[in-house]
Amino acid sequence: MTRLLPRAWTIRGRLTALYGSLFFVAGVILLALMYLLVWQILNRTQPQLPDSDSLRVALARMGKLPLGPNGQEVSLTDLITSVRAAQDQQRQDILDSLLAQGAVTLVGVGLVAAALGWLLARRALQPVHEITATAQRIATSDAGRGLQERIKHTGPNDEVTELAQTFNTMLERLDRSFDGQHRFIANASHEMRTPLAVKRALIEITVTRPGTSADAVQLGESLLEINARHERLIDGLLTLADSENELTERSPVDLADVAGHVVEQLAPAARDAGVDVRRAVSRPAPVVGDAVLLERLIQNLVENAIRHNQPDGWLSVATASADGWSSVTVSNSGPVVRPYEVDVLFQPFRRLERERTAGERGFGLGLSIARAISRSHQGDVHAVPRPDGGLDVTLKLPGQD
Repeated sequence: MTRLLPRAWTIRGRLTALYGSLFFVAGVILLALMYLLVWQILNRTQPQLPDSDSLRVALARMGKLPLGPNGQEVSLTDLITSVRAAQDQQRQDILDSLLAQGAVTLVGVGLVAAALGWLLARRALQPVHEITATAQRIATSDAGRGLQERIKHTGPNDEVTELAQTFNTMLERLDRSFDGQHRFIANASHEMRTPLAVKRALIEITVTRPGTSADAVQLGESLLEINARHERLIDGLLTLADSENELTERSPVDLADVAGHVVEQLAPAARDAGVDVRRAVSRPAPVVGDAVLLERLIQNLVENAIRHNQPDGWLSVATASADGWSSVTVSNSGPVVRPYEVDVLFQPFRRLERERTAGERGFGLGLSIARAISRSHQGDVHAVPRPDGGLDVTLKLPGQD
């Protein structure tokens, strides 16, 4: 019932209704004018009958008398009345026929006009549909990748052309803004790498120098740990900036092999954290993409499962392929995560408040990098809280054809 209301109509439907309504109103006015003109013409051209006295004098001169069907003489008054009634009836029949046939014709032509209005509205709104389609493609792209696209509208210099030009100007400014932001992150990260490397070298030289006191060695080890933490942050920022760019290298990759290699590398870290790595069913999961970025993606998921776990906890990694998609699922035990907190985990530098107070050493970039890499491969990463604590984090990428 709501869709029948004018406010729920599409613009195309409103334009069609407007065209049809204007045509019917114009048709009704035209039909009324025709009716009035025909009525005036009939009144003007209708023969005027003489009165009974004039008619009697004329018939007397001609030596004729009006006779009825039975041969009897007819009253002149009745004869004139009957002729006038016949004339009025004929005039009314003409007007009624004009009105009826005109109404039928108006309805038929009005329906045709409404159909033509529907087609014309579609043609008139085609540039708007193109703008909408372009905006939808840009909205569904990630990290500003679709901002290089422009609306290719050719037509007269009208309101639609002005809208397309304004939209293209907005896209150009957004593209420059995103590009500048990515370049700034990359350049700043590169510039910060050099002093951190120099600082690490100086600390290592100082710590390993003969005769260094125990306090200086302990201080140097603390500084090396802080320096390594900063290097990991810079590395994460660089990976995040690179993963938000278009892929330049693509090759066949089996996510099962990558996941097995990552689990093997991180097994010592899991043992040190008291996390049991459970064997999970792993099936071939072929994809096409950047092998280095995909390895970093799965590494982030496994490291996140180790870091955000609990003593004597567990994690498992499973791969699969179905319906044209390849997937990797990393499950772990851990603290209970509320469903509304899941989106926060994928935002850069965002962590749960209880993790901040617990002294967690993560930067809040792991899942952000994982999602950015997955979307650069036309896939995605999503997490589902487990009822008994922990998460099921699933990576889905288009499978290899």
